[in-house]
Amino acid sequence: MTLLRVSRLAVSYRAVPAVRDVSLDVGAGEVVAVVGESGSGKSTTAHAAIGLLPRGGRVDRGSISFDGRDLLALSGKQWRGVRGREIALVPQDPAVSLNPVHRIGDQVAEVLRIHGLADRRSAAVQAIELLDRAGVPQPELRARQYPHQLSGGLRQRALIASALAGRPKLIIADEPTSALDVTVQRRILDHLTALAAESGTAILLITHDLGVAADRASRIVVLSRGEVVEEGSSVVSAPTHPYTRQLLAAAPSMTDAVRPPAPPSEPLVSVRGLAKTFDGGIRAVDGVSFDIPRGRTLALVGESGSGKSTIARMILRLETPSAGTVGFDGQDITSLAGPELRRLRRRMQVVYQNPYASLNPKFSVEEVIAEPLRAFGLPDRRARVAELLEQVALPSSMARRKPAELSGGQRQRVAIARALALKPDLLVCDEPVSALDVSVQAQILRLLAELQSSLGLSCLFISHDLAVVRQLADHVGVLRAGRLEELGPAARVLEQPESAYTKELLAAIPGRTLLRTSELEVSISDPG
Repeated sequence: MTLLRVSRLAVSYRAVPAVRDVSLDVGAGEVVAVVGESGSGKSTTAHAAIGLLPRGGRVDRGSISFDGRDLLALSGKQWRGVRGREIALVPQDPAVSLNPVHRIGDQVAEVLRIHGLADRRSAAVQAIELLDRAGVPQPELRARQYPHQLSGGLRQRALIASALAGRPKLIIADEPTSALDVTVQRRILDHLTALAAESGTAILLITHDLGVAADRASRIVVLSRGEVVEEGSSVVSAPTHPYTRQLLAAAPSMTDAVRPPAPPSEPLVSVRGLAKTFDGGIRAVDGVSFDIPRGRTLALVGESGSGKSTIARMILRLETPSAGTVGFDGQDITSLAGPELRRLRRRMQVVYQNPYASLNPKFSVEEVIAEPLRAFGLPDRRARVAELLEQVALPSSMARRKPAELSGGQRQRVAIARALALKPDLLVCDEPVSALDVSVQAQILRLLAELQSSLGLSCLFISHDLAVVRQLADHVGVLRAGRLEELGPAARVLEQPESAYTKELLAAIPGRTLLRTSELEVSISDPG
């Protein structure tokens, strides 16, 4: 039975088309995934289906029906009876979606009270039960905590608990795990799909990750520029549209490529016995040792809280180690200070995870890139900015724009150009592609590889995503709870892991099961 039917939908924002022609069905108890890049119309379609289009958004054409009711004809009061009770939303960013001044349990209980499913006392009890069902450990404790006291994965589970509270017939999950580690992502999606199957709830899963879609959905709908270009149950295994093939080729989780081994090289960075203990006795890094060879990439991978970024900050001398040493180009820099530390900073630069947050919104692109040149009093800044824009494959016309006028991929290119301005020897990339679509990810990763080759850069690449690491790293270190579980050449660690934890991370990469099945089918059908 068809539960949700979207037919010939067109949506615009202040007369600018966002969705041009989208039709899709979701049956009772079915999991349907909608995939595509940013701007393809995925989230707009989802928000139209739950009556939550942002200000300025308008349905220009088409129809949306749910369980036989015309959703576009509902009044605000009627929507309040549908939203949360019959259709629930799990949004992308729990940090934004949860009220920071209300306890987690109160926010879950609020859904029950709004829809008259419980009074104040019983709602508090049921909220704890819902948190438990959503996989939140120690639900009684977590119910009393505030959002900032929970990890990203636990906050997302709290949102799932809220979505399940009204016992809806349909859950719309809008990029519910895009900012989470692969192991946490797998656990969240396991819980969501299991709970939905248990209660017969349908799921409309919005994602840019074809690996996630392949693992979780019975049918996939591919959107491009506001239109459906392909849909069905064999979209990943037998794509017919060029755009789908492009997404598959770009998706790191859907490729088995590993960077070929590089010749030996002298270390630029040598870390020995590095440790960091924060106030309260929290041991964030515990006795870590490794080298970063000249002109090579070492990737540090692990879940949130494993110590990756803390290690990077100690190498950059933004944190002081509690123990151990950091060597750079043969010099112990662990206690470096004053003018010597400032000179060192020219030789190591950072590319952060969120390019929008790391770029001054008031500056033009030219001012952003020239800022480190100005800080060190270097001449010919305009010519150097033009050279850097060319290096990161951006047109010179971009120099006059502000960061808000650029796409996510363009902003990250600007951030890379700024990091290269002082011609550093070491580039630290802290989750530089985790906030980007797979096709833009692929472009940025290719750019970093080309720049490393042409400029002879050494690179410390911080990531929770082993699928991304496969394409860029020469060596891989796997961190868990501040300790190195495994360290070695990328091909060995990723193809023949010794640690059970590394094997768990590799197994959690979405789409891997389907990829191996496809390879097996090819080898059976074409033994040559």
